Amino acid sequence: MASNSDTIYHVLSYIKGHPNKVKIYPDKYDNVVEMYLDDDVKLGNPEIYFPNQRLEVNRMAPDFVSMNSDLLDYFHDKTAMKDSSFHDLWITTSHLVDRNKYLIDLSFE
Repeated sequence: MASNSDTIYHVLSYIKGHPNKVKIYPDKYDNVVEMYLDDDVKLGNPEIYFPNQRLEVNRMAPDFVSMNSDLLDYFHDKTAMKDSSFHDLWITTSHLVDRNKYLIDLSFE
């Protein structure tokens, strides 16, 4: 599991600030939001967080969740559970080479 949460923070901040650059889908699961970002967007540490055709799953530290609650609430509001609270955040990422997209999947627990 990768541990540098700065990259994840910057990716999520970019998505929030550039909604026209990302496709955001509420998932078939109530607590998940699935996003696709064009892979020509420059990201830090893509080899760590966005492995080619593989999933990278990270459970974010409680400090990350508490320190970034405003940013995470923005994404949580896109789930079917927007009126409930969450304590844990799992982030699944991948580089979908064949689709020229980065996958960012947030699961709120």
